[in-house]
Amino acid sequence: MQPNDLPPAFCRRMREDLDGDFEPFAAALNEPPPVSIRLNPSKPLSSSAESLPLSSPVAWHPQGYYLDKRPMFALDPAFHAGAYYVQEASSMILHAALTQLFSDKFPLRILDLCAAPGGKSTLIASWMPEGSLLLSNEIIRSRVGALQGNLTSWGHPATFTCSYDPEDFKGLAGFFDVVLVDAPCSGEGLFRKDPAARAEWSEENVCLSAARQRRILTAARQLVAPGGVLLYSTCTYNDSENSENVAWLAKSAGMHPLSLDFPADWGVVARQQGYQLYPHRVRGEGFYLAALRQLEGVRFQEKPVRYLKKLEALHTRDEKLVRGWLTEDLFLLRSKEGKVVAAPVSLAKPLRQLDSALPQGIWFTEIGHLKGSELIPAHALAMRAGSALEKVALEKADALRFLKRELTALPDVPRGWQVVTYQGLPLGWVKNLGNRINNYFPTEQRIRMDLERV
Repeated sequence: MQPNDLPPAFCRRMREDLDGDFEPFAAALNEPPPVSIRLNPSKPLSSSAESLPLSSPVAWHPQGYYLDKRPMFALDPAFHAGAYYVQEASSMILHAALTQLFSDKFPLRILDLCAAPGGKSTLIASWMPEGSLLLSNEIIRSRVGALQGNLTSWGHPATFTCSYDPEDFKGLAGFFDVVLVDAPCSGEGLFRKDPAARAEWSEENVCLSAARQRRILTAARQLVAPGGVLLYSTCTYNDSENSENVAWLAKSAGMHPLSLDFPADWGVVARQQGYQLYPHRVRGEGFYLAALRQLEGVRFQEKPVRYLKKLEALHTRDEKLVRGWLTEDLFLLRSKEGKVVAAPVSLAKPLRQLDSALPQGIWFTEIGHLKGSELIPAHALAMRAGSALEKVALEKADALRFLKRELTALPDVPRGWQVVTYQGLPLGWVKNLGNRINNYFPTEQRIRMDLERV
């Protein structure tokens, strides 16, 4: 059997790797890919909400579910509210690995080094222990917007973003307890889901990907604190990008590969180094994961840092104004342009250290913009639970019109700022002016399809 459209060199290698298992593997690549989502535990779906076509749970994630069919996610207000994330099931195995590796629930400093579009970052945010901090980095600036949008919708207050080359983190040696490198790869695990990946694959690209991954790993391993963990993942099958990179890292950097205990009925295959998920053995796509403990490394050299780049303390009057919008215990800062940002008080020290060590600092969660004696609230403030303002509930038709930025009036609703909700889930801000409303849902996130034709 020669599978349709699969590169011949890829097939030859996989026949050798899988031996008699190649035929079912190749057959699986020509089947429709499964659809799966991961629920947001901080934004539970209402029992009266429009139900998703859930079929069965994902074995390795407590909030992961397969769907019977792929719905039109863009037309579900709960999706825009961050009540769930559409994520490939195999990659959710990260949750099981983290749970095994960190059974003690102490606060962690976590870096997702290659984070866009944000699936693994939102997974980590929901998993990480109370008091933890997650910094999500994306080197490609054009992808940062999607990362920030997904984290904003997810609504966790201890997530922060930045955009740097891995080598720019050199001032943070030994800072993080966990570093995730979900590395750019040759994309073999996407052959079923994305047919274009088959055409783009080449043996040369595999070699180039492996070399790029080693450069990233060289920088990443230095950021892991002594005793901390580096997690390495790809969506590919070959040893050049997977096991060989882990073996190289263990030998060259003094890191110790860790064993993980996955139940046999999950179908996860232990490789020479790390673990592989194959589409004919699991209900998911191709995915590789390995964990390494930092045995040597260096301890982070702390320096007293009082200020943050481009940010300053609020004047007393402005701070009182802003705190009137909040129910959370946050420390507040503002830019010279009047942008107000916030973070949990308990994270003030490590955030200052991060901001000081990186060339242009980090991006905090914006909660609003000061305009004279008024705060114009930001979308992120609506998407969190810490808003003290009133809310207005919409039915689905009006919620979709709001998300398309076509909702222009809300009769019988008090004047002023309101958080628009759907089935108890926040969608964004409106300001009711009486005869009309101003819709503050982000333009770049709005629904673009014609609702009348759906």
